[in-house]
Amino acid sequence: MLERAHAHLEDADSFVRVDVPGKGTTSDEDTGGVMRTDLEAVVPALQSGSLFGGREAVMVVDAQNLLKAEAEIIAELLVDLPEDLNLAFTSAGALPAVLSKVVKEVGEVAPVKKLRERDAGEWLGGELKRRKLKLPGEARKALIQRFGSDLAAMSGALDQLELADEVPSAEELIERFRTRPDEPVWLYADAVSAGDVGQALRRLTDYLTHSHPLVLLAYLENDLKRRAMAAAAPDIATFAEWTGTSPDHYPTKKAWGIRGRTSDSELRRALDAISRADQHLKSAPEDTHRLTMERLTVALCRWYSGSAARRTA
Repeated sequence: MLERAHAHLEDADSFVRVDVPGKGTTSDEDTGGVMRTDLEAVVPALQSGSLFGGREAVMVVDAQNLLKAEAEIIAELLVDLPEDLNLAFTSAGALPAVLSKVVKEVGEVAPVKKLRERDAGEWLGGELKRRKLKLPGEARKALIQRFGSDLAAMSGALDQLELADEVPSAEELIERFRTRPDEPVWLYADAVSAGDVGQALRRLTDYLTHSHPLVLLAYLENDLKRRAMAAAAPDIATFAEWTGTSPDHYPTKKAWGIRGRTSDSELRRALDAISRADQHLKSAPEDTHRLTMERLTVALCRWYSGSAARRTA
């Protein structure tokens, strides 16, 4: 199923994957229009399209676990998707009715036979043979343990192992592939906004493993502009007009809801820091780029969460 979805999205220039958590992780009742944290990234992904032109791809995995309110928000966004956006849902069961109806109207449904971990083991054996890559039995079990039947993610892990100087042990594989390589940038941004320095730095490391810091910096610049406009707007209707959105759109309501968390002076400090980071990334040796982004991340965590203001008070 994931392989078919990746094939549908293979012509895209950039890729975002969003995994829907199981319904048992929260109440199955109507969420009142609020999406679970793990799913918040899908809304801006479906609205914005590609940051630099090109085609953006979005994959929503385990869509059968969407709650009613979440499915309604996504169904609304499907009606007017950006032209440069490719989208795929994977579902091990029936989609919520409201979403299923829209998907059938604007796209197509392709049934796929369910893949089991035993099948993934057989696929792994054949793939190792094709790549002429030797991997001990325990290491193979570790990959199955980490990725299950997610063949696309496992293929990405094998790409990395082909470049390794030596074969890692099973324990090293479990540690190395702790997170998926296709994490959306909004998970990092949410950690920064919450002031969670440890989580933000971990997300930063994951993101920079597969992307360039200037891409992340461009996102932070746009995010700062939204924060500044929200702080300056007299009401949410004005803020929505300035950003070219609707007051009812989820990202608009979310940005408006945190507008008082960061002071004007902290916004100015964030703007100055991002500007200096941009100059450094474009002029200094690449070996210093990660440290620059780490220092910027720690600073933004303080300013965006309001922790700096609380300590001063």
